[in-house]
Amino acid sequence: MALFSGQRQVARRLAPALTVSWLALALAGCASTPGDTTASITNPTTRSDAEWRQSAEASGEQFRANPNNPDAALQYAQALRALGQRTQAVAVLEQASLASPHNKALLGAYGRALADVGQNKQAFEVLERAHTPDNPDWRVLSAQGAILDQLGRHPEAQRYYSSALKIVPGEPSVLSNLGLSYALAKDLPQAEKTLRQAAASQKIDPRVRQNLALVAGLQGRFAEAESIARADLPSDEAASNVAYLKQMLSQAKAGKKLGGAAPSAGT
Repeated sequence: MALFSGQRQVARRLAPALTVSWLALALAGCASTPGDTTASITNPTTRSDAEWRQSAEASGEQFRANPNNPDAALQYAQALRALGQRTQAVAVLEQASLASPHNKALLGAYGRALADVGQNKQAFEVLERAHTPDNPDWRVLSAQGAILDQLGRHPEAQRYYSSALKIVPGEPSVLSNLGLSYALAKDLPQAEKTLRQAAASQKIDPRVRQNLALVAGLQGRFAEAESIARADLPSDEAASNVAYLKQMLSQAKAGKKLGGAAPSAGT
């Protein structure tokens, strides 16, 4: 996921992400207390908006004709989430999961959709029912880790990612989540090591490289961050993102210094 070139573009460019936003990670890297995270546990996709709209129309008709059809509900909700209609996706999956309370795929999608809208406690509870200890689902484990990261429970999150990696060793999406978790816990060297491992995969999602660029930038290696970002972004956009990161870090550091000096001013 990429940084934003300006505040007005933040909402538009918070595209589906593996775990957290660049903005949240940058602030977490500078703040004296853990920063807020922005969970968005949405599967990567290469479809265009037009294709997703077509999918939403077709699957929506099927769902309305038979709300108890889990396949139609899953396809409709996936399209809605891709189009940013996350609250509507939650409603669709809630209705479908009530009709099919033991459908693991529905529960998994419902839990991820709840996490998208910030209902983390309920999301985690739903995901607990989406798989069993004797038959764990690595995607659910990774989603649970992402929720724990949003709650600031990074060591627990990392254990979930490690469990997922035992099932799918080297899976880049899980490694990326794990790397971002280390970054949120302010262990940037370990974050970089993990993200480099994810980026070495042949089935890498471009956003993994952007996460690696972020971690390089958070360590002050801005030229390297820009070079990594240019692998998937136009040169001007990569430069703009890194410039914005530098500005954001500078402002966060200035705010931290100001906050630290304030108590002594009144004594």
